Amino acid sequence: MKCINKILAAICSLCLLVGLCGCGAEGADLKNAYDVYGDTVGITASSNAANDSFTYFGQNFCVGGQTNTAAEGIHSEVAGAAGVFNLSRREVTYAQNIYERMYPASTTKILTAYVVLLHGNLTDVVTVSEHAVDLPSDSSKCGLVAGDQYTVQTLLYGLLLRSGNDAAIALAEYISGSEEAFAELMNAEALRMGATGSHFVNPHGLPNEDHYTTVYDLYLFLHHAMANEDFYRIFSASEYTAEYTKADGTAGTQEWSTTNQYRVANGETFPEGFSLVGGKTGTTGAAGHCLVLLSTNGAGESIISIVLKADGKSDLYLLMNEIITGYGN
Repeated sequence: MKCINKILAAICSLCLLVGLCGCGAEGADLKNAYDVYGDTVGITASSNAANDSFTYFGQNFCVGGQTNTAAEGIHSEVAGAAGVFNLSRREVTYAQNIYERMYPASTTKILTAYVVLLHGNLTDVVTVSEHAVDLPSDSSKCGLVAGDQYTVQTLLYGLLLRSGNDAAIALAEYISGSEEAFAELMNAEALRMGATGSHFVNPHGLPNEDHYTTVYDLYLFLHHAMANEDFYRIFSASEYTAEYTKADGTAGTQEWSTTNQYRVANGETFPEGFSLVGGKTGTTGAAGHCLVLLSTNGAGESIISIVLKADGKSDLYLLMNEIITGYGN
């Protein structure tokens, strides 16, 4: 499948201009449709006396149609949605409900980190609030304590590596003053990327009926984020020693390791012939087991692979292995 702009595919009038067919995902809600020539969509026009030309938003992105990939030998039934995107060839090589709205759990933090890197400064110091650590006992945390001070960079490691909801809130408050205001910024940035199937109400991904995304939109988030060198470095880490200042002024350290089972001792074995760059996990009762990966195949091509709402951890890695092996080359 050739890469076609998803935004243009969702707007049938513009589809006619470029001769496409099969416009948009079935049942797409266009009540807040874009001005297709506006800045937020990313269509830019340049002209001179000899030539008028348009640069389209999605010309460098991968988009599939509405039909799921034929997946003989793939246990697709164990998850709600999945996709494989070959960035080098700009192709969607595996598609399973890639435009269906799903709960993202902590894969939300890919967008959170991207927004922080766009609007923040890695060396800024953040004082952890009481609100940031006021989380349920079973919530994913990286051990922040109210009054402690961390750099933005360190909190990003706690966010992406250790998947700390406390780090997500601390960063949201640093950027926007509150989780709610930061979520508005997340939604604005998502729209600028063309993520029309997403809406966020918090920076961490705890369940909310108004907090959702799609496999395709997660691909967009990671595609944009990995172009940032700081994101790439943090996203690809397996371990990190966090240094910070405690509320009493003394120095503190924490050791953080990844939640990605492909990167832990006695964890899951990554498919042969592929090299893992990094990944982000997510798990809640509503979202099931989720995983977003960036890897390279034997030809050196960059691959994003995503599984959402797997029935369990073993099924998550089973399906991920199958779609990478079958559709990553």
